[in-house]
Amino acid sequence: MASRARRRPPPAAAARRSPVSVPSTATRDADSTRADILAIATEEFAKKGLSGSRVDEIAERTHTVKRMIYYYFGSKEGLYRAVLERCYDHIRMIESDLDLDALPPHEALRRLVQTTFDYHNKHPDFVRLVMNENIHHGDHIAHLPNIKTRNRTVIAMLGKLIDRGVADGIFRQDLDPVELHMSISALCFYNVSNRYTFSRIFEKDMSSPKALAARRKIVVDTIERWCAAK
Repeated sequence: MASRARRRPPPAAAARRSPVSVPSTATRDADSTRADILAIATEEFAKKGLSGSRVDEIAERTHTVKRMIYYYFGSKEGLYRAVLERCYDHIRMIESDLDLDALPPHEALRRLVQTTFDYHNKHPDFVRLVMNENIHHGDHIAHLPNIKTRNRTVIAMLGKLIDRGVADGIFRQDLDPVELHMSISALCFYNVSNRYTFSRIFEKDMSSPKALAARRKIVVDTIERWCAAK
């Protein structure tokens, strides 16, 4: 009597015995498409603002269609808000990765200011987006539910840094973390936001490696002296 051929389990049973632990191709493609849209939209909004940017152009540059952009983000305004959130998340992540608690207060402050200066210089689109959102009086950033919580991390980080510096007797006691953050941001922001107008009016080089290094040192020294105990 011929032996019966061993039957293969039905596809459903095989799938139950072999659970898939990696994201599906569709999920990976969706994440990649969404990331591509955000990257191109960042460039478009930074260059042309919200009103001047067109979803058609963003779709064309990302080799997708308008319907796909609306599927992910709902509207042009929704895409713009997602771009803003992504930009703020990125700079906060860079700051968190510095691990300032592991450094002495004076060195930690210097590292933070240097990193902030370098970040603004390397990411001019971030500066332009913030400038554009201020033209809109912060109306769109107000619709981001997690923006305040996410950005409080830098204030908490500076608060701890100030406390350590005061305890060591190297920082003055009346430092406010929000004011310190504002001062650092303002000095680093200006070198990018006003680069072209300042250069034209005063014939001052603001973008060569030599000029950037000199300005970076001035910004760091200014913040250090402002924070120093009397």
